[in-house]
Amino acid sequence: MRPLEGITVLDFGTLLPGPLATLILAEAGAQVIKIERPGRGDEMRSYTPKFGADSVNFAMLNRGKRSLTIDLKADDTLEVLTPLINQADVLLEQFRPGVMEKLGFGYAAMKELNPGLIYASITGYGQSGPLAQVAAHDLNYCAQTGMLSLVSDREGSPALPGALVADIAGGAYPAVLNILFALRQRDKSGEGCYLDISMSDNLFPFMYWAMGNGAAAQQWPTPGGELVTGGSPRYNIYRTADDRFIAAAPLEEKFWIQFCELIGLQENFRDDSVDPKSVIERVAALIRERTAQQWREIFGSKDICCNLVETVQDALQNPHFVERKLFDSAIVYGDTTMPALPVPVDSQFRGTEGKTSYPSLGEANEALLRR
Repeated sequence: MRPLEGITVLDFGTLLPGPLATLILAEAGAQVIKIERPGRGDEMRSYTPKFGADSVNFAMLNRGKRSLTIDLKADDTLEVLTPLINQADVLLEQFRPGVMEKLGFGYAAMKELNPGLIYASITGYGQSGPLAQVAAHDLNYCAQTGMLSLVSDREGSPALPGALVADIAGGAYPAVLNILFALRQRDKSGEGCYLDISMSDNLFPFMYWAMGNGAAAQQWPTPGGELVTGGSPRYNIYRTADDRFIAAAPLEEKFWIQFCELIGLQENFRDDSVDPKSVIERVAALIRERTAQQWREIFGSKDICCNLVETVQDALQNPHFVERKLFDSAIVYGDTTMPALPVPVDSQFRGTEGKTSYPSLGEANEALLRR
């Protein structure tokens, strides 16, 4: 039995944060009912490229769920959904603050119907504060919290993050974490609760060192100038002769000494505490002398915390991840399949089925509303 079997989740979320959170819950056994607007559904259905009738993105994030379409602005919607609300354990939404109240689905109204309901709201800036109603996306949250200032390119400009950090690490993951806490608390008290999940609030743990150094020692970080942001030769990215890249992280002295030996760094450059910028430039010049394959052979199985920057395509074929069966599960649409998105749920908590599909728009209307 999976740990969340018997748990019903009403998912009012769209795009990435909410759907990823409920995907994780579904993977652990919860029944997730996705509430969508009639006709168009989740905006992500319309994205490209397509996988079947809808987008690859939608299929990745919504496998194993049910889809129910209903107009949230209609006069009888609350009455129609009341039986489902009464039976639900979790309700997740990600509208701007106040929208669900205007629609008649705010926490106070839902608590009246179901005192045990766990109600999670994912927003960019939380339910209160001067920014609560400001429209923004992932990049804006990274910028507003100072995270974007920590990494700069060679011209000193902030670099675009390669991942939607706020949506996933600031929204989806904290939502799952707190929902599980709330379910455990409800086991003891019998009562549900309200969860205010702010994607921007949840970015600050990623900057623990920047906050600590600044607050305690007034050593506020300079863009691209700190240990893990490009200011050290021991934690940096270097271009090879064939325009590939080496991710070098020989932070500890034992790794650094061996790294210096392997690349042939002169003795007068090995003390990087005096002039780290000059050491970075010298290491970069040495790495530039050989191809990626040559460096792969030189580094071999040496224990120095260095590897090539791989493409996503290469990573999906990496023997390590293949052996760990990371991509064994599949999403199916007709005769077409693709690897399912791996989620951070231990294998013992997941189902045994290897293939799942995603719900067509409104496929569960008849079954769920009739019931």
